Amino acid sequence: MAPLPAAAELEPTEQRIVAWVEGHTDQALVLLEQVVNINSGTMNFEGVRRVGELFAEEFGALGFETEWLDGAPFERAGHLVARRQGAADGDRTHVLLIGHLDTVFEPDSPFQRFERLGASEASGPGTTDMKGGDVVMLFALRALEAEGQLDKMDVTVILTGDEERSGRPLDAAREVLVDAARVAHVAIGFEDGDGDPETAVIARRGSGSWRLKVVGKPAHSSQIFQPEVGAGAIYEAARILTEFREGLASEEDLTFNPGVILGGTDVEFDPVEARGSAFGKNNVIAEHAVVTGDLRAMSPEQYERATRKMLEIVAEHPPHTKAELTFSPSYPPMAATEGNRRLLALYDQASRDLGHGPVEPVNPRNAGAADVSFAAGLVDMALDGIGLMGKGGHTLGETADLETMPMQIERAAILLLRLARASGRQ
Repeated sequence: MAPLPAAAELEPTEQRIVAWVEGHTDQALVLLEQVVNINSGTMNFEGVRRVGELFAEEFGALGFETEWLDGAPFERAGHLVARRQGAADGDRTHVLLIGHLDTVFEPDSPFQRFERLGASEASGPGTTDMKGGDVVMLFALRALEAEGQLDKMDVTVILTGDEERSGRPLDAAREVLVDAARVAHVAIGFEDGDGDPETAVIARRGSGSWRLKVVGKPAHSSQIFQPEVGAGAIYEAARILTEFREGLASEEDLTFNPGVILGGTDVEFDPVEARGSAFGKNNVIAEHAVVTGDLRAMSPEQYERATRKMLEIVAEHPPHTKAELTFSPSYPPMAATEGNRRLLALYDQASRDLGHGPVEPVNPRNAGAADVSFAAGLVDMALDGIGLMGKGGHTLGETADLETMPMQIERAAILLLRLARASGRQ
């Protein structure tokens, strides 16, 4: 894109956009409650599609052409894609806006409903991660349309249906996002980042998953640790996990979390549902153990170092045990490029001009992986973490700070408006 102009105080069109947002925040909160009350755990395909249908109606009312991309090829519900081509003459900025429809809370979770906790807070599955961000995105576009500014840019919106549990093969699950990024100039994600409105995301760690399978020698518990028996599968799994922690502790910003562990005489684990069962007795040495987890790294090089060290640790198994460690790469890292910094600077200036204060880059250690990473390396500039703010994501305590709703909509709308005014490829 052409160099971005220095921003001044809000001009009349921007002031009217702010007034529109202030007059429509209640509508945004009504929509938020509506979508949160539809369970859309990733594996609840019907629920994901229902949320997609609702947003398709909203984007269709804004003049977007919407398409539901069926997720059968990657074993998920699918994605919502919405496109709107601007009508302004000359080169236009093409922005790719990214969100997701699914949450981590499946239908069997006790956390199912939107609940107001007071004038400024509400709890509910997906309030911040990230149905709140989807609402921020939608209302920022509505504010631009109300002032006749949406025609000054080309907009592609992709709301994935499997961000929390990516479909497989991953290439198929993210093909539409990658293809959209190849023709866009800017990619903006509406996740909540670290939940702090004073930060936004210009860099993210990549993530992958791993599975450890351990087999030991079954025997009477009275014989554990004997030379001819060994320690069994559970002790060996514990050794491996301990050495993961000790051997990789010096890697800055690297994390490796075991999320599920099962052990006993018999173990059954369903990797799709991420759940299983185990049978064993106190007087029997465990024959099997399974552990699954994730691995997050700042760069492909760091990811490679970590996996190599983990494989070395697993290979050092003691007698009468054996173990296998496999990896499934998932989200790529998002580098803190100069383009990303320029986009953050524009967002920061918009926030200051709106009276909402400065915005700094978040520490990548404080934000998880997100879909924007698939697009970040293909566009001139990328930014994420500008959705509805709150706390407790991925837990039963997920809570949205409702006071940030109008602020985040205003920031996003002014950012998009100023990007449109900077249209023109060099």
